[in-house]
Amino acid sequence: MFNVLQPPGWAPAKGYSNGIEARGRLVFVAGMIGWNGQGQFETDDFVAQCRQALHNIVETLACAQAQPQHLVRLTWYVKDKKEYLERGKELGKVYQEVMGRHFPVMALVQVADLVEDRAKVEIEATAVVPD
Repeated sequence: MFNVLQPPGWAPAKGYSNGIEARGRLVFVAGMIGWNGQGQFETDDFVAQCRQALHNIVETLACAQAQPQHLVRLTWYVKDKKEYLERGKELGKVYQEVMGRHFPVMALVQVADLVEDRAKVEIEATAVVPD
């Protein structure tokens, strides 16, 4: 399905992969925020919004017969990098509950704002489903 790329002599990445080589059917998931399927926020808590955004990704992947282990890239957009870092342990636990122990290539970007005012995070995803 895919091959994790780990340059020789580099320390292992923690919570993500440095690179992934993959072949198969591409699935692109739009930036998902922490609201439910009806477009309503149930919380303003950062970690809870991350959980919901990750669930939204999983549900969207399922429409293409894809699962979290098919993810090759996640791009996280957060309003507050400090909150992301301070709540890392909680976030790691939530991530593993929803996504399992699969760690694709990831990037984190702090942004000035997101389109939805209550959104604290937006996560974009790319998956590769084997042929």
